[in-house]
Amino acid sequence: MFYVFLLICAAIGIGIYLVFILNLVPGAKEERLGVLEPLPTDVGKWREDRESDEGKGARGEGLVREVRHYFYETSDRLVRQVRYRNVATNEIVRTEPEEAVKRRRVRSSTLGNRR
Repeated sequence: MFYVFLLICAAIGIGIYLVFILNLVPGAKEERLGVLEPLPTDVGKWREDRESDEGKGARGEGLVREVRHYFYETSDRLVRQVRYRNVATNEIVRTEPEEAVKRRRVRSSTLGNRR
């Protein structure tokens, strides 16, 4: 029973150590897990969505569907935002809830080979 207690203490210690090392040591997370894939080139810019079914449906209602990616620097989070504008008045009619965009981690060696 004592050995089980020691194993539990060791697992907790290793877990706490890894959490602190990966979060507080600069470059440790990127070295061990890889870097996040680059942000889209059009971050923060609204673009008209004409290809999707939602965009085509909005056209039928007299609206323009606009989509953008937005990066929250403080929380290191990328989201997709959608809004609908009235074609005649250019007024924002409604918005959709933000959707978090999951960025993959890639090894630094494969990142340099991407174009």
